[in-house]
Amino acid sequence: MKRALSISCLWICLLVLSSSVIMGQDNHLDITPTPQSLVQKNGHFTLNSKTSFAIGKNQRADLKKVAAYFQSKILYSTGYNLNIKNSGSSNAISLQIDKSLKIGNEGYQLTVTPKKVIVKAKTPQGIFYGMQSVMQLLPPQIESETIIDNVAWEIPCVKIKDEPAYGYRGMMLDVCRHFHDVEFVKKQLDIMAMFKMNYFHWHLTDDHLWTIEIKKYPRLAEVGSVRRNADGSIHRGFYTQEQIKEVVAYAAERYITVIPEVELPGHALAALTAYPEYSCTGGPFELRNKWGVEDNVYCAGNDKTFEFLQDILEEVIPLFPGKFFHIGGDECPKVRWNECPKCQKRIKNENLKDAHELQSYFIHRIEKIILAHGKSMIGWDEILEGGLAPSATVMSWRGEEGGIAAASMGHDVIMTPSKWMYIDHGQGAVETEPIAIRFGLPLEKTYSYDPKSPKIPENLRHHVLGAQCNMWTEYAVTPEYTEYLLYPRMLALAELDWTPKEKKDYNSFTRRLDNQLIRLDMHHINYHIPMPEGPMADRIAYTENTTLTFHNSRNYSMVYTTDGSDPQTNSTKYEKPLYLNKDVTVKIATMLPSGKLSPVRSIEVVHEKLMPATEKSTQPGIELRRTEGNLYFVKDLDGAHWSAPKIVKDFEFKPDIEDKGAYCYTGYFEVPADGIYYFSSEMDELRIDGKVIISNDGKLIRHSRTRNSIALQKGKHAFQLLMINNNIGGYLRTWNNKGFILAPEGNELELPKPEKLTH
Repeated sequence: MKRALSISCLWICLLVLSSSVIMGQDNHLDITPTPQSLVQKNGHFTLNSKTSFAIGKNQRADLKKVAAYFQSKILYSTGYNLNIKNSGSSNAISLQIDKSLKIGNEGYQLTVTPKKVIVKAKTPQGIFYGMQSVMQLLPPQIESETIIDNVAWEIPCVKIKDEPAYGYRGMMLDVCRHFHDVEFVKKQLDIMAMFKMNYFHWHLTDDHLWTIEIKKYPRLAEVGSVRRNADGSIHRGFYTQEQIKEVVAYAAERYITVIPEVELPGHALAALTAYPEYSCTGGPFELRNKWGVEDNVYCAGNDKTFEFLQDILEEVIPLFPGKFFHIGGDECPKVRWNECPKCQKRIKNENLKDAHELQSYFIHRIEKIILAHGKSMIGWDEILEGGLAPSATVMSWRGEEGGIAAASMGHDVIMTPSKWMYIDHGQGAVETEPIAIRFGLPLEKTYSYDPKSPKIPENLRHHVLGAQCNMWTEYAVTPEYTEYLLYPRMLALAELDWTPKEKKDYNSFTRRLDNQLIRLDMHHINYHIPMPEGPMADRIAYTENTTLTFHNSRNYSMVYTTDGSDPQTNSTKYEKPLYLNKDVTVKIATMLPSGKLSPVRSIEVVHEKLMPATEKSTQPGIELRRTEGNLYFVKDLDGAHWSAPKIVKDFEFKPDIEDKGAYCYTGYFEVPADGIYYFSSEMDELRIDGKVIISNDGKLIRHSRTRNSIALQKGKHAFQLLMINNNIGGYLRTWNNKGFILAPEGNELELPKPEKLTH
């Protein structure tokens, strides 16, 4: 962490030193989200040490609070301590409440002249958003945490009328798979506020951690916040109620409402580990240390369960003054309920049809508690199962269908379909990006989302409150990687929620984004920069020569080296494919307009002779052997006693999740012609003709990220494939695809045909 911060600080110093270059960029109208109406005028207003805030004679406390917020931000970066006055005819930023304005409560009007900046709104919240636009009209260094000299603090003259398209503009952070501390949460709230987002959904409980202090039930924090991982390491974390209050107050200063989520009836294992008596079986349990869904849930047939949950809710609800309370309601297996005498008795006594209706019964009982405290309930779209609770708002994640159904029934909806809004999904090519739960969600796809599905009747589309991006943290182990996944896609969400569909323009957004990324630098945000893509692997074999072709998703410039050093801004610019006929290591990085570089992609180019094919006579099928033991690494197989081989036709064998053994496939596969072949596997080790081609030993692997190439002669080649059914970072190898995939250069990697596998 310290290293990351030092690098970030160095980068900001470089930005400051090159401020003259930055000021030469077209950064005058780079407001994100883009306003509904913006007209640029001639001239500019200059912010200086004599500038003041004018908030009117009545000195409204709420306006003074807004002025003080921006006063401190401006002081950090400029050194100017702007006075807050009753009025100012010139050289002033005037904040005015005007109830007669024909805009919504979150809207604002902004007028900038050479003499004055005027922000008008019906509410202090609107004033706050207007001031965020003022800040974005200033050079991006205005967001610096330290004073920056030699910057012209100029605001272009404009006239803006603006308000959001949607009242709900949210981000969810999961702190249960991997915990994030208070300072990290505050940092994200700062960025949310900058881009006019107004709801922070805090996923506080799950199978993997319970992260909120409950004074009546201290074991929830003592036991439920400590997870033992499969490798023996410990992951822990929870917030005290005082810390919760601190975050809620911090968010409120930025006009952000915090929505707590206490998961029920499923995703409850952390709570049940602490208090197993509220389960169907009585335990004992341990916090789940693998991802996925847990069968043990709250017992719906036990009235004591509801008393327990009511006690919890009555402690949690007062900590969050907003109107919404999220109860989860998703992914609740019915296995235990179908086996539990108490739950079956409940189904019978309440005249319920099945366990799905039992879930609806459970949600209805919880809803009554929430309503009694003056809150509105939100749940994931599974709360539709068995009948929707009367006043519930549906958060649609499994697609748009749940939201469409709920809105058509007259219920409010927040759209968060995973296809567009799950920003834990990878945003670039699988071979270049860090591990993610899935891939295929680039920035443009998130930006393209329209919350108001045409499948919702037009007269009911007002039930769509807005959209939310969700940051699940199974693979977001560090704060830096969490930010890498969040940004800049969260900015795309901010714009699609604020800016009307007809005014959205992706090209405009990305042009403005280059300026906004500098603002993120000022906040030490580790955002995603598109990686150089093209080569199928990071080791490229060749027989005579090869050509490497690169691109990136934003068409940014790229710089590279071939001398082993990391590329710098003044390194050779990539302009055409690289023709290579000798062994070399190519290091290449994407370069932003600001000069900042992406992580370096390193590609080893190696000459190889064709590996000869075997002339052996073989038979259909491949051999599968097994060895027992609690194994973790390939070295643990030294001296292993393997079973007699079983002949199988392909790699489809699926061992039980709890099976701790290892499996070894051996046999032959065919290649159709001499050439370079690319390989990948999600298993622990792949050997081709006795040579290790893929090693994932001890690594968390998904989606065939590890790739290699090898020169092969036409014909049959021997392979050995090892799979250890271990749990690495919460992910079980058995969940991966079992075989290996291959293809000639330029083709899609795929499994070898079963008829081409022999032994």
